[in-house]
Amino acid sequence: MKAVITGICGFVGSTIAKEWLKAEENLSLYGLDNLIRPGSELNRTELQKLGVKLFHGDLRSHSDLEQIPKVDWIIDAAASPSVLAAVTDGMSSRQLIEHNLYGTINLLEYCKRHRAGFMLLSTSRVYSVKPLAELKVEVRDLAFRLKAGVPMPAGLTPNGVSEGFSTAPPVSLYGSTKIASEILALEYGAAFGFPVWINRCGVLAGAGQFGRTDQGIFAFWINSYLRRKPLKYIGFGGKGYQVRDCLHPRDLIPLLMQQQSYNGRPEIQALNVGGGIRNSISLAELSVWCEARFGAHPVASDPQTRPYDIPWMVLDSSMAKRVWGWEPQTSLESILEEIALHAEQHPDWLRVSDAL
Repeated sequence: MKAVITGICGFVGSTIAKEWLKAEENLSLYGLDNLIRPGSELNRTELQKLGVKLFHGDLRSHSDLEQIPKVDWIIDAAASPSVLAAVTDGMSSRQLIEHNLYGTINLLEYCKRHRAGFMLLSTSRVYSVKPLAELKVEVRDLAFRLKAGVPMPAGLTPNGVSEGFSTAPPVSLYGSTKIASEILALEYGAAFGFPVWINRCGVLAGAGQFGRTDQGIFAFWINSYLRRKPLKYIGFGGKGYQVRDCLHPRDLIPLLMQQQSYNGRPEIQALNVGGGIRNSISLAELSVWCEARFGAHPVASDPQTRPYDIPWMVLDSSMAKRVWGWEPQTSLESILEEIALHAEQHPDWLRVSDAL
């Protein structure tokens, strides 16, 4: 089988590439990356040693895709992944849309031309901000928890946010590019007869992730705590009670391989794939973990809530388990320890990530 991974030199793309090569013997793997993310050159060298054929290109340029040979599958792991993109980080809204939506359209046109299957790594941020921001939560053990005995919005279960949760705007400019990409991918697949799978991921994390405050938060927090860099709880009173779930991208490999080998007519093409309740943690709890691991370090407080901030986001992946028998295999503790070991071995990682 031949496949292309876009954004292959990023943390998620490179991890999937390395793990997929281990799991699939007869795999010819190509990669496309524009190499604009600080640190991506490090992954480029490692991937080349594994025999991956890499192409330097920009998904926004249709002609850059002409260098890619005919393949069976495209795994789209390329995106500007910050929910604050084009709002507070200096990127223009046009840049965001060109990267995340126009790039997807160019890939879909490639799939149309070559009848290649398409797999989109989407995001939990396709779900509506307003009902998420208004969730009834209470503080227990340094973290927001869903308040017991209170009616839940449609699509919210004790296990988290399911696929039935609203995707109505606003979802952020970033989230809107991803939900638009999902819809276009499904329409292209139906119109032109190629398979499409959409996997909505929770927060992805692991060793070697490029950490920043707006993306790669687990790597950023652990590296910053270890190096005694300034840290700050932002929003919701500045206590760090906000909760997210955490998933290692290597856990996606069994699911992706099943989807690629499926020959039927699927009724469900868009799935949540997150770490779930067991792999969820607040920033305050993460700081407690870091203190036990590295010693005490003060964290400042900023109570001002930013655009699109939400108190609690845990993906309910029950449908992925029911349909594919999939569930995350790497525990939260293992992910955090893996990041910590990498941080200890790479003292300049924040500089490499351009985080500080």
